[in-house]
Amino acid sequence: MRLPHPAASAATLPPARWLWWVALGALATRWALAAALPLTGDEALFYWWSRFLDYGYYDHPPMVAWWIAGARALLGEATWAVRMPAVLLQLAVGGLIWWAWSPMDRARAAWAVLLFWLTPFNWLVSLVATDTPLIFWVAASVAALVRAEHGAAQGRMPWGLYALSGVCIGAAFLSKYFAVLLGVAYLVYFAGWARARWRGLIVLVACALPAAVVNVVWNLQHCWTNIMFNLVNRTEGSELSWSGLLAFVGMMAYLSGPVWLWLSWRHRRAWGSALRAQPLAACAALVPLLCFALVALRKDIGLHWVMAFYPFLFVLAVWVWPEAVWRRAAQGMAAFLALHLLVVAVLAAVPLSHWQGHKLYPRIVNAVDARAIVARFDAPGVVIAASSYGSGSVYGYALGRHVPVVGPGSVHARQDDLNVDYAALHGRTVRILQVREPDLAPYRAYFDSVRLLTVTQRGATFYAVEGTGFNYPAYRQAVLLPVNARYYAFPDWLPVWDCPFCQRLCGAARCPVEGGDRIPPHP
Repeated sequence: MRLPHPAASAATLPPARWLWWVALGALATRWALAAALPLTGDEALFYWWSRFLDYGYYDHPPMVAWWIAGARALLGEATWAVRMPAVLLQLAVGGLIWWAWSPMDRARAAWAVLLFWLTPFNWLVSLVATDTPLIFWVAASVAALVRAEHGAAQGRMPWGLYALSGVCIGAAFLSKYFAVLLGVAYLVYFAGWARARWRGLIVLVACALPAAVVNVVWNLQHCWTNIMFNLVNRTEGSELSWSGLLAFVGMMAYLSGPVWLWLSWRHRRAWGSALRAQPLAACAALVPLLCFALVALRKDIGLHWVMAFYPFLFVLAVWVWPEAVWRRAAQGMAAFLALHLLVVAVLAAVPLSHWQGHKLYPRIVNAVDARAIVARFDAPGVVIAASSYGSGSVYGYALGRHVPVVGPGSVHARQDDLNVDYAALHGRTVRILQVREPDLAPYRAYFDSVRLLTVTQRGATFYAVEGTGFNYPAYRQAVLLPVNARYYAFPDWLPVWDCPFCQRLCGAARCPVEGGDRIPPHP
């Protein structure tokens, strides 16, 4: 790998105490936030995935559930234990950046780690998500490939490192489908800068393929829900919009920070030589971000979506910016970080009652006091349920038992379709907890009688629809058949081996939809 830049001198290494203080400060802050904040609905959903271990789930591949299961086995059920993979993540990514680039230039690698660790994201985000393992495995795959390419440039082909990079991108694919964007980046890199080492790419792809096979087999046995959700259901109704692209550009400007933006613009003439010096880092950062920019024309891009590729912007930065500005850049980024920490400290000091007039106040109380709220609705012989996956997952975590979603739910997180046998609820009394006052009319279709229960917590009112005599055949007609037509109408040409939802609904791996063959009635 040709290096147009001379190696930075050892004298330009960042002070070791800076690295230690930033690493430990970020770790302590993330752990404190992980312990203090209640689980979000998504986090509680992933927690329940870890309680029902599988090699795939409705929305996403399984890696986050495996990680949470490991954390729970080692540390227990506390919120900080569930989030521990996210708490440790950025230290691991920093270590991978150092391992990858330090053989080329120890000073630049150390400064890239420090600058990355100084971003507010690394101090303030301790939520566990499908992106958590994705970020790690993407960084590990890129790091292994950087080391492999560095070795190849010195006249030897380190096949083991190419294989390791492939295994890691496979693990990234079992975390989230955005790993495909890293695969696109690798194709661009090998086509543009590493054609002579095409055999290394073949080894990489061969070692990544088993993960893709695992995913395909799971989809064959589970109605192709991963594919239907990510490529069809969640993208319906999207339209071309320039505002989405502008929002994406603004988001990336904020994430990069004023120091990164200013210095990258000020030294813009150095970008050409930096890209020639680090084409792999450039592809790993810029190709996925360009793909996201195109997607932003039709769909809003979540801030967390880009985080797997975000660290490489700081690797590029230390090849663009001259050595003389690295220390001042770190100081400027520390000041930007301090502003964020100050805002968080102020918000933490504000009592919860201060937000009572805000429209989100009931949801805040619901998250903070979920255990108390669900305990007041719970009763012997009653099935506690929820109308949405977020509340259901949070209430289930508070209760220590699974809380199913009753009703049509949403396009997201339909794992209960696969896990819950609603026929087993026939004849039971069910209380369906909700944050907003519900309309009782839809529930009368599948209960003998319904009534509305309320409790007040910290001045916010919470609701439960109590339905007695759950009527499964009526629920099947009113809810499950429309769910089948809406979410399980996968194309006829797709082979399917099994489908838990359809097996319960019609006794087959594929149920006809309205307008097709008649679905057998429930026995």
